[in-house]
Amino acid sequence: MANSWFKFKQFAINQDKAAMKVGTDGVILGAWADVSESKTILDVGTGTGLLSLMLAQRNTQAKITAIDIDKDAALQANENFLASEWTKRLLAIHTSLEDYSEASCTAFDFVICNPPFFKNAFKSHDDSRNKARHDDCLSYRELINVSYRITAASGRLAVIIPYQTEKEFLNIASQEGFFLKRLLRVKPTPKKDFVRSVIELYKNEVADTEMSRMIIEDGGRHAYSDDYIHLTKDFYLAL
Repeated sequence: MANSWFKFKQFAINQDKAAMKVGTDGVILGAWADVSESKTILDVGTGTGLLSLMLAQRNTQAKITAIDIDKDAALQANENFLASEWTKRLLAIHTSLEDYSEASCTAFDFVICNPPFFKNAFKSHDDSRNKARHDDCLSYRELINVSYRITAASGRLAVIIPYQTEKEFLNIASQEGFFLKRLLRVKPTPKKDFVRSVIELYKNEVADTEMSRMIIEDGGRHAYSDDYIHLTKDFYLAL
């Protein structure tokens, strides 16, 4: 069973109410996404609020709205926001992305999401966990389409997805009007295949696409690569 809390260098995450706990995917995305010029950020499917807190640490000016379709997750995120030093810039709302897009007047600079990605897979008896892990409630196309509509003219979208769905995701993004700006492919170890693609899309056409790859552990269990340490050292206590 996962711990009910997770301590980072500048904030803590309580996760007893949220279906999805702190994981490597979220930490990679939160540390990698380029939010340096963003003043308004939307965190879709926030869960514990991890991504919002990481981005608040990295961007000292941005106002961040976090949404989640699960009521307990939104409650948990707000509890974690209130306990942080950035509470005045953070707000979690219990709502779906589609409902929020219809009600909000904000044109966001940046949308970030660690989306549910299981398709037609066996589901547990935990409805909250199913919503967080399966794409029934938020498909790639809906995420991309709505993100395009609610971002400013120079808006961006960043996600982390399974490597095997990278081509599908990028095809949909192109159809909806986004351009690929940055792509990071992630391996757990040198001998294993890629497992994740971390993607940043721009609404504006880009001159060059930045392509990179990263191995998480290159020297055995918990023996992290220099690239992974460099990316996450501002967050993990042990690095």
